[in-house]
Amino acid sequence: MDQKNDNITRALIFVHGINRDGDNHFRTALAAAFLADCLNNTVIVAPRFASNSSVPGNQAGDCRDALAGDEANWVCETQRADTWRFGDGEVGNDKLTSFDFMDEIVRRLARKQVFPNLRNIVVAGHSAGGQFVIRYEMANQVHDSVSIPISYVVSNAAAYPYIDEMRPTSTAMPKTVSAAAPGFQPIGPTVPPPPFVPFADAKNCVGFDRWPYGLKNKLGYASRLTEDELTKQLVARPTTYLLGEVDILPLGIFDTTCPAMAQGPTRLARGLAFSRYANDRNGASHKAVVVPFCGHSARCIFTSDVALPLIFPD
Repeated sequence: MDQKNDNITRALIFVHGINRDGDNHFRTALAAAFLADCLNNTVIVAPRFASNSSVPGNQAGDCRDALAGDEANWVCETQRADTWRFGDGEVGNDKLTSFDFMDEIVRRLARKQVFPNLRNIVVAGHSAGGQFVIRYEMANQVHDSVSIPISYVVSNAAAYPYIDEMRPTSTAMPKTVSAAAPGFQPIGPTVPPPPFVPFADAKNCVGFDRWPYGLKNKLGYASRLTEDELTKQLVARPTTYLLGEVDILPLGIFDTTCPAMAQGPTRLARGLAFSRYANDRNGASHKAVVVPFCGHSARCIFTSDVALPLIFPD
């Protein structure tokens, strides 16, 4: 990233999932670039947010990565808000967050003396990486400070940062897409409810509006901004939700907590609902793209025909 290259016209930053397998995601990005005929003009960055901070046997793959001598160490447990996924600080240093690291990657890519012909930067992530990207999209402070346009691709995230107490009903999902888990039977009135209503179980569902599911009690990088600033940035920035058509099973450490279930029964439902929430209720111009035949697989999603123009824009 320090060697001048006149051929580079686009950059893809691809954030891994909960298993912290940056190497696998790098291979997926390379495969996608090959299929898009973009290998010669794209710089691909696949960071690893490594973790050696937990006890054995936790859900997120033991979180006992081997760390290099100077490698940052992050919290990775799935039910904590102070993790790399949500822009919190590295272990032992709360002031340096995972979003700060991403800021630095973006700034380095945007240097005209290194990549003079770079035209766009795409920040993309799958699963836990999708959770990272949607919160980085709304919180980062480099989007408007660099001269290169940045867009965001959020794929198959398990939960999203709602900005108020409204949550989706069954009518928030398009009728043309089956976003329900197998056997899911929504219980409700004969007359369809509006797409979004104040969350009815707020008293019993502790944390439904707290970070990272909402904006209350923000941690890490996001705590540097006000709720109004986070809301304005969420709405204003170009974002696409890239969702697997059959990502409707509780695979890949699916978030079944009450705050997450308040956002929908499946990842597909949650992504479709949040994109509509951002657009219809808050005035964004975000896009939702459903990838045919794909479930919870980064390789299937990001090498699909519909994904290639999103991650390698002209």
